[in-house]
Amino acid sequence: MKYKLIVEYFGKNYNGWQRQKNGVGVQQVLEEKLSDLLGSTIKIVGSGRTDTGVHALGQVAHFEANTTIPPEKMVFALNTLLPDDIKVQRCEAADADFHAQYSAKRKTYRYQAYLSRIPSPLRDDRYARIVPPLDIEAMKRCAQKMVGVHDFAAFSSLGSEKKSTIREIYRCELIQNGDELYFEIEGNGFLYNMVRIIVGTLVFVGKSKLPESIADEMFRTGNRKAGGKTFPAKGLFLKSVSYTK
Repeated sequence: MKYKLIVEYFGKNYNGWQRQKNGVGVQQVLEEKLSDLLGSTIKIVGSGRTDTGVHALGQVAHFEANTTIPPEKMVFALNTLLPDDIKVQRCEAADADFHAQYSAKRKTYRYQAYLSRIPSPLRDDRYARIVPPLDIEAMKRCAQKMVGVHDFAAFSSLGSEKKSTIREIYRCELIQNGDELYFEIEGNGFLYNMVRIIVGTLVFVGKSKLPESIADEMFRTGNRKAGGKTFPAKGLFLKSVSYTK
C-alpha cells in the first residue's frame, strides 16, 4: 500500500532533504525510523530537494509498505522515534498512481527576514537580518515582474542539474508585519537557490543597489552576476506542495 506523508523539519542540522554520502539528510532519518517501526526496509520519495539548512513546514513524501498500522496511528508511532527537529504532521493512504515528486503541480516557499540594525538572537536560526532602510514598495513592484513564464537561468546558482531553466511563477508577494518581512513565492518548480537569489535581488532593489527593471535584464541576458546576493538558507521554508492546479 502507498502512503503520503506531510513532514515538518528544522533544517539547521541536516544536509538538506535528500540522502547524502557525506552528511545526514532528512530523508535518511525518516527512512531509518520508518524501517525500524515497520520491520522492513522502507524507501521514501520526496516532492523535491531542499538545500542544506533549509526548513520545511509542508514537505510531502510517499512510501510503500505492508502494515496493519492505521495511517493516523503511524504518525504518533513514528514521531516517538524521530528527533525533535523532524516530525510527521500527517499520514494518509495514497492512490496507487500518486507520486510525491511527479504528481506535484505547484510549490510555495516562504522566506523570512527581519529589519534591524541590531541582531536578534532569538530569531537568528529562522530569519535573515536586513539592515534598514529599505524601499518596500520598489521591491513589491520588482517582485511582480517575477510572475509569469520566464527563463530563470540568471536566478540559479552554478551547478544546477536542471536541463530547462524555464519556470512559471504564479505569485511573488512581500508581506510586512512590524519589523518582519516575508517573501512568499509560488510556482510550478524552482531551480537551485532560485528563491534565495530572488530574495537577494529584491533586497538589492530595496536598497537602491539595483534598478526595479533588473528582473527584465536578468531574464533577457541570463547573467547571474547582474542580480543580488544569494540570501542565507536559514530564512527559507518549503511552505506547501499542491497536487491540484
